[in-house]
Amino acid sequence: MMGSSLEWSIRAERVVSRGWIRSGALFEVRPQSAISGQNDVVMNTYSLRLTAHGLVLRAWTNDDLAVMQELFDDPDVAYRTPLESPFGRTAALRYLHSAQQARHANDRIHLAITTDGHQALGEVLLNRATGSIGYIVGAAHRGQRLAVRALRTMTEFAHTTVALPRVILEIEPDNHPSIAVARSAGFCPSSSAPETVTDKGRTYDMLTWEHTLTTAERG
Repeated sequence: MMGSSLEWSIRAERVVSRGWIRSGALFEVRPQSAISGQNDVVMNTYSLRLTAHGLVLRAWTNDDLAVMQELFDDPDVAYRTPLESPFGRTAALRYLHSAQQARHANDRIHLAITTDGHQALGEVLLNRATGSIGYIVGAAHRGQRLAVRALRTMTEFAHTTVALPRVILEIEPDNHPSIAVARSAGFCPSSSAPETVTDKGRTYDMLTWEHTLTTAERG
């Protein structure tokens, strides 16, 4: 299950431990130590955990490199996303470093989808530059509504903690599973014109789906 690939001002650089609870969801920042003395170095940052809808979304770590390969080295993922293909250890390491750097710069938030806080089953990300959410669920883990639940959790986080009144998905017109996920999570087609994208030798349109807060919800 693949979906479309903010302003995130959580002040993590100045907070050691802080939680946000809203509508049964726990959004928590925890300190995470840097890894050093080896080639696979991940920069010092703060670990964000989102707990809601029966999921625990957590930051990727070096321990996830093997499972990232398993999840992302997939023909469907290669077709629907800009991820490298084949997706081996070197690609996984590059992706992990890119995600950590983007988090450090407050550009994007990449979180592993888990049910127990440990075993990664996919990924959900929030892009501050575009205000968009993207998600991937590994082939072996589909059919459990993981994408819907992860999307709902990240959408709630974007609205309540990041204070974004509108978040979007970008989905190809023929990607019916992701369209079903968008509808189940409360997203609606927007009035924006389709965006034409060229990637990996093919050209296709991306439709925008949006989730907005009502006036009452904005307070």
